[in-house]
Amino acid sequence: MKDISLSGDEFLPLRDVVFNTLRNAILTGELEPGERLMEIKLAEKLGVSRTPIREAIRKLELEGLVVMTPRKSAEVARITRKDLTDVLEVRRVLECLAIELSCQKITGDIISQLEENLVRFKGAIRKNDIKEIAITDVDFHEIIYKSTGNKRLIQILNNLREQMYRYRFEYIKDKETRENLANEHRSIIDALAVGNIEEGRRAILKHIDKQEITILENIK
Repeated sequence: MKDISLSGDEFLPLRDVVFNTLRNAILTGELEPGERLMEIKLAEKLGVSRTPIREAIRKLELEGLVVMTPRKSAEVARITRKDLTDVLEVRRVLECLAIELSCQKITGDIISQLEENLVRFKGAIRKNDIKEIAITDVDFHEIIYKSTGNKRLIQILNNLREQMYRYRFEYIKDKETRENLANEHRSIIDALAVGNIEEGRRAILKHIDKQEITILENIK
């Protein structure tokens, strides 16, 4: 088990802080798929009693991030082919819609934000900073989502984004993959800059298809 520390809003109840801490550790890969979650060890690491740990594990099980084994011990849910394909089927449709709306409403300011993001992204790749790469990748798509001006779409995509966190970290482990990501972001920006919906759709679908292929290879 990697070192994890209690984090979150100090004004939240302790049970919520513990839940958010463990949830974030799972989504970012600090707690890995298949890793056992032992209440005593987690309580010691986080400096809390076993009660909020137990409550958090129950909530995480309801979210599908934790599973109970036959011996009644908890472990981080493994990434499955079905889970991945289900998420990406939905993501393809929504991302294409976001690209279409963004192409219709794109501004120079949005393109500048995307260009700045790409600079940050390449810098994170050079530094081999996996966490920063993931954060910058999320920010890239967030800029596009916001540019659509569709609050409902943004809300749905943000919810889907959380489900993608675990897969995203699997995808960026490989150095060659990171370079491909930068090129894919470049293609998306170029399509948006000229308002080319078809090119934009093609670029985003290629982006998602490559993620699926790479992640499925990693979880075999």
